[in-house]
Amino acid sequence: MTISEADLSRIAASVDEDRLWRMHMEMAKFGATAKGGVCREALTPEDNQARKLLAEWAAELNCHVSMDAIGNMYIRRPGSDPSAAPAATGSHLDSQPTGGKFDGAFGVLAGMEALYALDAAGITTTRPIEVINFTNEEGGRFQPGVMGSQVYARPEELDRMLNVIGQDGVKLADALAETRNVLGPLDDHPFKADVAGFVEAHIEQAPRLEETGNTIGVVTGIQGSRKYSVEVIGEEAHSGTMPMRRRKDASLAASQMVVGLHRLMEDPADVIRFNVGRMQAYPGAPSVVPGRVQFSIDFRCPDDDVREALGSQIAGLCKALAGPCQVNVNEIQRSNTVPFDKGVMDMIRRAANRADAPNMDLLSGAGHDARNMAALCPAGMVFVPCKDGISHNEAESATASDLAAGARVIAQTVAEMAG
Repeated sequence: MTISEADLSRIAASVDEDRLWRMHMEMAKFGATAKGGVCREALTPEDNQARKLLAEWAAELNCHVSMDAIGNMYIRRPGSDPSAAPAATGSHLDSQPTGGKFDGAFGVLAGMEALYALDAAGITTTRPIEVINFTNEEGGRFQPGVMGSQVYARPEELDRMLNVIGQDGVKLADALAETRNVLGPLDDHPFKADVAGFVEAHIEQAPRLEETGNTIGVVTGIQGSRKYSVEVIGEEAHSGTMPMRRRKDASLAASQMVVGLHRLMEDPADVIRFNVGRMQAYPGAPSVVPGRVQFSIDFRCPDDDVREALGSQIAGLCKALAGPCQVNVNEIQRSNTVPFDKGVMDMIRRAANRADAPNMDLLSGAGHDARNMAALCPAGMVFVPCKDGISHNEAESATASDLAAGARVIAQTVAEMAG
């Protein structure tokens, strides 16, 4: 069944801006920080509280809740054909340690608002609709990030991910067991289940929409990335007695590597993105020369060939700058640039135009769960502006009207997918 233009307009009109904002503020209470952000890392008590509230809203909507073996949650609104593959939307509720209220949460809550709008508009779709809350997208507590959607698309990675040890020393499988205890018994959801299409809403995390006066970003794809874990091994010594020339200072060697890597990644066109977001020295005592340092590398570029060429130089450069220390470089995640489905992008454009929302095409510099879903079904993304492009920050800010505009686009798009 093809859903009519009148139906789609009625769905858009049924999106309730105030309700959507209230949902965001209710979610933001879990892990709220003094600076107005959230600390709601994956599978923590705060994340579990957010998941529990999501399940309560699903019950209010008479939707079925299930969970898979990596902890992804599925909120399912039935369609007239229960055997049909669902149309899906969603994102994640976990945050960075000093995250904002909107990164990830908007994608889940826009999906929930779409379900409320469909009910208010009296629409029954042919296909079921699922709102998905993916586990550990941010990758702060457990690495790698976008873990839930990655395992959903590649179930063979489940055992490896369940055995990941978090930054707090907790095994992911044990944290997930506690999440299950909090949520109570839920039906199992299979990995790699058929999906008719997927669309994800997100704040842009850059200033392009704000600068151009557009409300909706039609995301054309996600740039590729390579992520590494680097371990520098030196020798512990007394900082007041060991001569400088005799030291095997892991901190000094790591610092030289970071400077060298930044020089390698210098790009006059400002297309390449490179970051060392975590650096830890051991044993971490002021009077001890560090015997070991671990640091992360996050390297992104839309050009697959450039990313491959530069990435292949990282290990050699680190070894050349190690001095008297040893270094181990391990690539923990890589992905190519993923283009989104043209048909889904057309649906998003039509929905934005129907809602009188100014829109533009843009490429995502950040990774999202939609990247993994694109391997299984037609997929796309919707961006809305965030103030000054700030994200992964407690100061992250979005307006109620922009969030509602994004939810109107999501509601129409997922309804059109569902028929």
